[in-house]
Amino acid sequence: MVIGIIIRSWRDGATSAETRSAPNGLFAFAAANPAPTTMLYRGHDQARPAAWCGWEMRRLVGADPGPSFNLARNWARWGRPGPAGIGAVVVWAHHVGKIVGQKDGEWIIESGNTGHALRTRPRSIAGAIAIRWG
Repeated sequence: MVIGIIIRSWRDGATSAETRSAPNGLFAFAAANPAPTTMLYRGHDQARPAAWCGWEMRRLVGADPGPSFNLARNWARWGRPGPAGIGAVVVWAHHVGKIVGQKDGEWIIESGNTGHALRTRPRSIAGAIAIRWG
């Protein structure tokens, strides 16, 4: 029997495979060699979650507060409360972003999973459930 082990390198999307003999004939799959810039989710073998604004915010703040902050709403308890301003984290019920500027009276927000991309754009902070500072 042969056990197949697929080793995926997250660098440049390259993959390689290696097979090893094993008596049980099962196939095992594992991730290996993640690039230093890759944030891993739910253990060592899964990349960015489907809803990833909280995950991206973990990369945008100075020190990663941990995987529980992949959930946007959890950012409402990060740091300390304060007024809106450049550098503040804005938390909505189902989204989180960071204020990076102001133009024509609107806050410029950087956030992940905005239209399935990392974006920096003007956005209203109306409806925010928290403004937090690290």
